[in-house]
Amino acid sequence: MRKLLLMTLRCILLLTLVTTYAFAQTGSIKGTVIDDGNSEPVVGASVLLKGTSTGVVTDVNGVFQLDGVASGSQTVVISYIGYPSTELAVRVPSGGTAELGSVKLISQAIGLDEVSIIASVAIDRKTPVAVSTVKGATIEAKIGNQEFPEVLRSTPSVYVTKQGGGFGDARVNIRGFDTRNIAIMINGIPVNDMENGWVYWSNWAGLSDVTNSMQVQRGLGASKLAVSSVGGSINIVTNAAEMKKGGNVQLSYGNNNYMKFGATYSTGLNAKGWAFTVQGTHTRGEGYVDGTEFQAYSYFASVAKKINANHSLLLTAVGAPQWHHQRSFASTIIDYKLNGGDRYYKYNSSWGYLDGEEFTMAKNFYHKPKVFLNHFWTISDKTELATSVYASYGRGGGTGDAGRINGSNVFSNDFKDAYGIIRFDDIKTWNQGGAVANGSRFTPQNTPYPTGPFAGQYVGQSASNGIIRRSSMNEHNWYGILSNLTHHFNEDFTFSGGIDARYYKGLHYRRVEDLLGLAAYRDVTNVNDPDRFISSEGRADGNEIAYNNDGLSNWIGLFGQLEYSHNNLSVFASGSYSNQGFKRVDYFLYTPDATNPPQETEWQNFAGGTVKIGANYNINAYHNVFVNGGYFSQQPLFNAVFVNNTNVVSPTVENQDITSIEAGYGFRSTRFNANVNVYNTVWGNRQFSRTYTDANGTGSALFTDVAQLHRGLEIDFRYSPITPLSITGSASFGNWRYTDDFSGNRYDADNNYIDTKMIYAKDAKVGDAAQTTISLGAEYDILRNLSVYASYYYADKLYAAFNVASGGAFDNAPAPGEGANQAWQLPSYSLVDGGVSYRFKLGGTNLTWRFNMNNILDEIYISESTTNILYDPANTTDAANGSVGTKGSKRNQVYYGMGRTWNTSLKISF
Repeated sequence: MRKLLLMTLRCILLLTLVTTYAFAQTGSIKGTVIDDGNSEPVVGASVLLKGTSTGVVTDVNGVFQLDGVASGSQTVVISYIGYPSTELAVRVPSGGTAELGSVKLISQAIGLDEVSIIASVAIDRKTPVAVSTVKGATIEAKIGNQEFPEVLRSTPSVYVTKQGGGFGDARVNIRGFDTRNIAIMINGIPVNDMENGWVYWSNWAGLSDVTNSMQVQRGLGASKLAVSSVGGSINIVTNAAEMKKGGNVQLSYGNNNYMKFGATYSTGLNAKGWAFTVQGTHTRGEGYVDGTEFQAYSYFASVAKKINANHSLLLTAVGAPQWHHQRSFASTIIDYKLNGGDRYYKYNSSWGYLDGEEFTMAKNFYHKPKVFLNHFWTISDKTELATSVYASYGRGGGTGDAGRINGSNVFSNDFKDAYGIIRFDDIKTWNQGGAVANGSRFTPQNTPYPTGPFAGQYVGQSASNGIIRRSSMNEHNWYGILSNLTHHFNEDFTFSGGIDARYYKGLHYRRVEDLLGLAAYRDVTNVNDPDRFISSEGRADGNEIAYNNDGLSNWIGLFGQLEYSHNNLSVFASGSYSNQGFKRVDYFLYTPDATNPPQETEWQNFAGGTVKIGANYNINAYHNVFVNGGYFSQQPLFNAVFVNNTNVVSPTVENQDITSIEAGYGFRSTRFNANVNVYNTVWGNRQFSRTYTDANGTGSALFTDVAQLHRGLEIDFRYSPITPLSITGSASFGNWRYTDDFSGNRYDADNNYIDTKMIYAKDAKVGDAAQTTISLGAEYDILRNLSVYASYYYADKLYAAFNVASGGAFDNAPAPGEGANQAWQLPSYSLVDGGVSYRFKLGGTNLTWRFNMNNILDEIYISESTTNILYDPANTTDAANGSVGTKGSKRNQVYYGMGRTWNTSLKISF
């Protein structure tokens, strides 16, 4: 027993000595991983001790620390998606810490850093703007089968909906402003329509597969261009030609037979300085909403050439040809609910079956390829020039109905079955003169056209004799150049400036898409050929109906910015000047010799510009504050220049005035990051026109000096209590309203002044986006290659998207004591999403499996309303359905959001 005790004591002593010696022979390695192009921290980068399984990942600030490393010479391997692996030799002191400082990862893609310069990507703790950045790896992990903008839902003051629910029909608002007042840019190039400002995400459905990063700059933003960024900007930086050879194949499947197949291949950088990357996808499905089948392709190609140390070229092409069925006429969703439909939130009033195939009156089809040629020139060690020449050709449109059957349009309940589905086969039968049972509107039968080239055949007309499907085409040719010169006077002062020039021609016409069995369709809207019979379908010369006009727009802009950065202080001042011209050519309303107005107008030119100034101060390594302010003189949109889609130039159209100021505070630490922003934006001197009809006929009312005030508070944070866990959150509280009542002058059809009309909108809430949003999310790495995430989103103070520019909005003064006229407030709602991903190897091949589920709790909610009918409690008939907004027999036109959806995918990389 004594010998055993002595032996045990000796073992304990020996173990203690060995352990003490071992710890004395170990140390730590510490550093921060940042992106070489924009100095942003790289979050989640892998840091491994070479030859071992010892490793960590970088935290929210890109910081890492490896403990328990044997002293002496070691090698650290740092890797992250989109960057080549970096190996660093380091000597670890015994019992101490080896400080690596900032470790810069250089992108694997050629020209990506230079593209970031053109795109005016903001830098954390330096650029004084409210900004949120989503990396491509995050988009890949969470997008699933969502629409591309939906990955921004957790960003403060951003509101995203799917609208009707068709493929690519999502829309986005920032701080209460819709896409017309948000600058959407791809690689720094604006993509907002130069006539109406809209962006249709179905045209860019493939971007989610090729995005390197997406940065939302709320408010005035960092862009030096005179772009329409009242609410903010969304900078999408695409991938570029990869320097490393390889590729991948992806397969996805989801609800409602959602299927997606994609492949990417890169040649890598060869000895002659060339690199080529190509990517393509095919997506199809039935759609969550009834009757929203879709099919889409996308492609991306990038060719890079490093000419020498000072010059490089990057050619990029991106496009997404697609067609998808849509949901429209949202008011009938409520009709279907009140009639007892149990799938009302999926109901679509626009579709049915024709010859056994899904058919709809609301179909979108479009292809909008965009090609960029970038040239990067390092003139000297202090001066660089980045130039992008681009072109875009949009072809396509959207369909709808034309014509009548016995005075009723296609959406009449008499043309639907018991489930509210349109009876297209019966409509085709009636069009061809056949008898149709069950439906009073199908009686009497169609009769042959009595005279002309189609005498004895069945010919449709605008108000009778048949229903057809027509296409409203909105096509364009767009060319531009953007060139930015950057000069560093010294370490403190930097100047950048350049030119922004664009030319745009929009082609707008309506055509016969499907005659639905008719021999022809008669059109009388073209004054140059007032009685035409169209018998051809689809894209064919001469089958234009209803309207045919061109919209031309040119733009020339100059911009400049001076930046001072020294120690903890960064200050910038920027300004821009632009001239935008508009011209309209109408081939239907006017003859070639028309003079007042003419068939082709003169150019209508409007000068505009911006002035912005801001400063950021880093109080210490943890705290920073910023402030910025600016003024925009923003040119009007095309339709505000020409009254009611004619060549009549509005006599009151002027630039809009936007003033904004915001301030922010940021906190950065190893485990916790947070931002707090406040903003105040006044959007003034808006103008718009209304058409009206009274006892004296049809005329127009021109309103001016319409103003909105948008102010609010934004908070976002990221917390990593332990390395595998990351918690994120955001909250935004807005107060967006009209500032006053306003008036407009009414004119008759001959533009003679009649009287003044008032709109009583003072203190009315601005609709179309939730003014209060809250989000909370968490990501956890269960194992090194297995991770899960979950998120919660809440939206409140969402008001109907009424439009003061449309008839009937606040035309009457509120009764005494009732306060301001107000928009209908929709019910608040919340959503829960989640997903899991697992990375593994199979026979030397890298694989990634993902599963995503959105709206896990299957909440039924209203995401938007296009009308503003307040709930009337006196209406007992519909009282139980008051949440949808009712007043007498009228009901709001609403869109329901998507219920539970899911997607699973497998990516094979080689």
